[in-house]
Amino acid sequence: MTKQNRTILLQKINTKRLSTIWNDFKEALAGSSQDYTQIPLGRAVFLLAIPMVLEMVMESVFAVADIYFVGRLGADAVATVGITESVLTIIYAIAFGLSMATTALVSRRIGEKNKTEASKEGMQAIIAGSLISLLIAIPGVVFAKDLLQLMGASPAIINELSAYTSIMFGGNLVIMLLFINNAIFRGAGDAAIAMRVLWIANGLNIILDPLLIFGIGPFPELGIAGAAIATNIGRGIAVAYQLYVLWKGNGRVSFSSIPLTIDWQRIAKLIKISLGGIAQSLIATSSWIFLVRIISNFGSEVLAGYTIGIRIILFSLLPSWGLSNAAATLVGQNLGAQESGRAEKAVWGVARINLIFLGGLSILFIIYPHWFVGLFTTDETVLNAGIQCLRIISYGFAFYGIGMVMTQAFNGAGDTRTPTRINIIAFWMIEIPLAYIMAIQLGFQQEGAFYAIIIAEGCMTLLAAWLFKKGRWKKEAV
Repeated sequence: MTKQNRTILLQKINTKRLSTIWNDFKEALAGSSQDYTQIPLGRAVFLLAIPMVLEMVMESVFAVADIYFVGRLGADAVATVGITESVLTIIYAIAFGLSMATTALVSRRIGEKNKTEASKEGMQAIIAGSLISLLIAIPGVVFAKDLLQLMGASPAIINELSAYTSIMFGGNLVIMLLFINNAIFRGAGDAAIAMRVLWIANGLNIILDPLLIFGIGPFPELGIAGAAIATNIGRGIAVAYQLYVLWKGNGRVSFSSIPLTIDWQRIAKLIKISLGGIAQSLIATSSWIFLVRIISNFGSEVLAGYTIGIRIILFSLLPSWGLSNAAATLVGQNLGAQESGRAEKAVWGVARINLIFLGGLSILFIIYPHWFVGLFTTDETVLNAGIQCLRIISYGFAFYGIGMVMTQAFNGAGDTRTPTRINIIAFWMIEIPLAYIMAIQLGFQQEGAFYAIIIAEGCMTLLAAWLFKKGRWKKEAV
């Protein structure tokens, strides 16, 4: 074969590969009906990861856009969002645990080729989440000011900005159902539907935020309360769309032929699995609450800078959570299909992709943190605190990339106990004591707390990878 013929052949091969990738990309966005336990593993990862990553990209755009608009109201408004979200993480933890269990149950049933049972698991998850959210809403609204005071908020925040906290707690049902419903779609492999849902929710939120915060056009100027209302409207409409799709009956999971009744036995099984997920999330998020409490000792401006820095970090980590969710779905479905080796191979492959992605992103944040933080504030004290937070925590991105995939793999298998134990060690035994000692006792202030975060995350990743390699998760029955 001549050199010219080899060149032509390589061009044809590359053209064919690009065409295949493009076709798979379009299929991933439109929604794939492939059996992820049978098709080539690389293609399965691609078809699941694309919509899950894009779903999280939209979520991260919202996280940054929301704090951008709120940031125009001043440091107290940003601090209010930071304090409220640190408390709301308890709700997120419960929703995360329930959705984790839902994904494990639904994906396992789909892997077993039992769509009816998968649908029943999903319906009972929605009922359980709805009941729990109602128990949270009332005390959250009534005691909003007390919660802010407990978290060390200034008198101005407690007396003037507590409406944001009340509205967010009152609307926690949409948070709960958004998590659980999308967990059903992800577990079933209908990742494109989950992607569209968050695009709707956060797209509406981004549009409504400036209109309701600043009173543009015919809309009232509601200040920080407008941000909370915009969030609940966007998420509420998205939840309505989710429920419509689930009852319409075209996806892998369909409620159209299932009676709307409470099955306490299924709910008990769901809660049993979710307790580990709730616990691990509560452990992680409670450490965040303690960190906020520690950092609040250094003033609202420093706390505002930390809030901005964390939002930017969320912008980068949420797409990685999309990759991790793809790993969880593949683990659940392949274990259901009795393909444990394929499940393990999928996890290590996704972990490598995540490591490369976050490793590259960390370089940008370490070199140019001032540019990113400067998009959200011009206050010098807030800016410096945000830059410090972003740069230091970015040193640990490589650890986060592997660690989040490993923990989600355990959860996808239904083994929520192992990540719980890992979180106890990493966050309660390392992060919180170390942050207090370094920030308060040794006088490193907020910088000490930031270094405590990456030390704890590094320990968590090393422990998770070691336990995953031991392989006990392969024997988990759900």
